[in-house]
Amino acid sequence: MEILIIGAGAMGGLFATLLASHAHLRLLTTNADHARTINDQGLKFIALDGSIRRTAVTVLTKPMADNWRADLALICTKARSTEAAAATAGQFLTQDGLALTLQNGLGNLERLAAAVGADRAAAGVTLQASTLLAPGHVRHAGCGPTVLGCGPGQSGRLEAVADLFNRAGIETRVADDITTLLWSKLLVNVGINALVALLRVPNGALVLVPECEALLTEAVAEAEAVARALRIDLPGGRQVDRVKQVCTLTATNRASMLQDILRGAPTEIDAINGAIAAKGQELGIPTPINLLLTRLIKALETTVSHRIEPFSPATSSQEIPCTPRS
Repeated sequence: MEILIIGAGAMGGLFATLLASHAHLRLLTTNADHARTINDQGLKFIALDGSIRRTAVTVLTKPMADNWRADLALICTKARSTEAAAATAGQFLTQDGLALTLQNGLGNLERLAAAVGADRAAAGVTLQASTLLAPGHVRHAGCGPTVLGCGPGQSGRLEAVADLFNRAGIETRVADDITTLLWSKLLVNVGINALVALLRVPNGALVLVPECEALLTEAVAEAEAVARALRIDLPGGRQVDRVKQVCTLTATNRASMLQDILRGAPTEIDAINGAIAAKGQELGIPTPINLLLTRLIKALETTVSHRIEPFSPATSSQEIPCTPRS
């Protein structure tokens, strides 16, 4: 299978590493340093067991003007870049190829379908977790199932993708209800991403500290209320328990929103907690926690240049002179 992975961050790097020996692939990124490091040294990957390997991957910073075509375009960019990624996918997909988004948040599938056609656009969710440690350096931080949502006429193509992923060690299955899949992942993102970004902690900390757990619970409960009002058929059981389980399964992971905040990059908050707040307002459902989390993340994004460095006892006396009393 010929694969184009659009977005070479933590998730794109993870899938590129695992799929490289099972398919012919190209990796597309806008990060020149990242591309240069991978092309020069290979993609460095730290597995869950701590072992390290380097994988030779063809990395581009812009699409090549050749006749190469992809059977699968895997979209791993941030939600804000979906339209550009979808346009690129449309240029390089075969006539019966698939563009598959594994992104966070709402609206990505619709943007993808607008660019490549509904029959060639698919969405999935994954509980795989990874962290981009440095240019060309990815750490596998959690392992969970990947589920691909099947649209009309896509069964055979998605089953082939699922078979490839499973052979590469990515536990994958195909399901019929795309909407349920996307909302089930959305609730996980709603409960985890903004909180870990604000607190600057790995996922597992949210279920170790009662105050964190309470905020997670309230954010998920608001999102669940919105989903129920929209008649979304959520998975069985308590949704908050499922989110807490993900925290445990990916305990050491730095969520994508935390990674964005740490490097001063824009986040996907509008497609996650912001989407819940917006839909809650439309439906007349209160979502104060999600609205607050959205505003706090936006404030954090826009105050990067004003950030105060962490307190240092070694320099504090120099920074704030102490005048002895007479």
